[in-house]
Amino acid sequence: MSRRAGHLIIGVDSVRQAMQADQVRVVVLARDASARARERIVRLARGKEVPLLAGPDAQIMARGLGLSEVMAVAVADRSLADGLLSSGAATPWTED
Repeated sequence: MSRRAGHLIIGVDSVRQAMQADQVRVVVLARDASARARERIVRLARGKEVPLLAGPDAQIMARGLGLSEVMAVAVADRSLADGLLSSGAATPWTED
């Protein structure tokens, strides 16, 4: 439902574009995201001070969205992002 309402931005390029336009409240990055995707998302999220969370593997994250593989998802809705950040279930992104 959030996806259809435009509260979620899916895919590395779309997430980057939304971050550059200051439309993102939080980013979830797949644990197995490619090195290139990690570098592009992490650097911009840190520069924009957007919270960055570690998500499940890309296929698992995609399955919940009805897609084949998703490395990055951004949340644009403030309430949804606040709920995700305060749930205690979200793990902050850390470089291994």
